[in-house]
Amino acid sequence: MEKDAKIFVAGDRGLVGSAILKKLKDAGYTNLITRTRNELDLLDCIEVSHFFLKCKPDYVFIAAAKVGGIVANNKYRADFIYENLMIQTNIIHYSYLNKVKKLIFLGSTCIYPKNCKQPIKEEYLLTGSLEYTNEPYAIAKIAGIKMCESYNLQYATNFISVMPTNLYGPNDNYNLETSHVLPAIIRKIHLGRAIEMNDWETIREDLNKLPIEKITGKSPKQNILKTLSKYGIDLIEENDSNLVEIEIWGSGKPLREFLWSEDMAEACIFIMNEINFSDLIELSEEKQIRNCHLNIGTGKEISIKDLAYLTKELIGFKGKLAFNGDKPEGTLRKITDPTKLQKFGWHHKIEIAEGIQMMYKEYTGIDVLVQP
Repeated sequence: MEKDAKIFVAGDRGLVGSAILKKLKDAGYTNLITRTRNELDLLDCIEVSHFFLKCKPDYVFIAAAKVGGIVANNKYRADFIYENLMIQTNIIHYSYLNKVKKLIFLGSTCIYPKNCKQPIKEEYLLTGSLEYTNEPYAIAKIAGIKMCESYNLQYATNFISVMPTNLYGPNDNYNLETSHVLPAIIRKIHLGRAIEMNDWETIREDLNKLPIEKITGKSPKQNILKTLSKYGIDLIEENDSNLVEIEIWGSGKPLREFLWSEDMAEACIFIMNEINFSDLIELSEEKQIRNCHLNIGTGKEISIKDLAYLTKELIGFKGKLAFNGDKPEGTLRKITDPTKLQKFGWHHKIEIAEGIQMMYKEYTGIDVLVQP
């Protein structure tokens, strides 16, 4: 990409898009195009058509998507498949019509089968059934991969699909109703420690910043405790040293791979600059072209139990962690094989313990209390 090229980052306010935008600015790109949801409704093909005709971007990153954790994915199934299909279809199609030089479509490793062979290689796509709770989201993302692949084959576009593993980092979602596992654990343990320390200033500051079911820092103490208990932050015994228990969804046994969002962003910029669709074509035994997407990951995993205890140690929480096996926990193991991308020269930089420290400081403004 030329430093003055027109680069459109769709979804620049989210975890993924904001990381890409930041890294583009850090790298000296000067002609960056962004739009808020009020300025451009990506679900509306007419608005998207007019945007591309007017702005004529040279390069496009599709980081816009409807995302959420297990509860949100399972509860809002229609919203997840409809909105993601519409967003990506509109952007990919009008990128083609307006001769965009190159496009990066960001998906997720949830595209792979629930009982997939581990570590997960790109060629395992569509070899088995998907995990039920996020099936609509996964199907939408698979459609995006196939749309990019099909446009490349029919129209000679240069649209590349990338599948990042579980992301975390700046601008993450800490809403306990919709968040992914790591920000949920961080916020729960942060609030749990504040309760055990009788630090109501911290609790009220947190709830003023991000209310839970309309409960804010101005709400009565008992209302706050009742609501926090509903989300698995329980004051078990109240005395000079409060005993607090934090509920973690699932048994704690599932293994997950976590990637710092800014490492992901650097990978996307690297791919945009260094890798073309032609570099990814691998003919199957049937002489068919498929699975030209790229995994972006660390190739390292940690159990949810170990993740929770690591976060507990870093934040300095003294209370209990209770793992609720009756709650959904998704696939038992899901680790990517990032070899394909690594062969081109990209590797991640941030390990999980360092990432949690940076994430906690970004959310609270304070350093972790204990060094690992």
